[in-house]
Amino acid sequence: METNLIIEGVKFMFLGMGTVFVFLVVMIACMNIMSSIINRYFPEPQSSADATTASAQVNNKKIVAAITAAITHHREG
Repeated sequence: METNLIIEGVKFMFLGMGTVFVFLVVMIACMNIMSSIINRYFPEPQSSADATTASAQVNNKKIVAAITAAITHHREG
């Protein structure tokens, strides 16, 4: 009698875990399909790499100068 209950419990466990697994697989597939549709109809605008690199270098120089000034001001007290 008890082994029958254990077997029934194991069956329900695998049924529940299988249901969750199938749901997660379907959800991942739907998300991938949705992502490909969105990327096809609404692509991200492409900017030129040269302009991005030049502005990043200018911003980095400004950040380094600001950090250097802050450290100098802090050390002078």
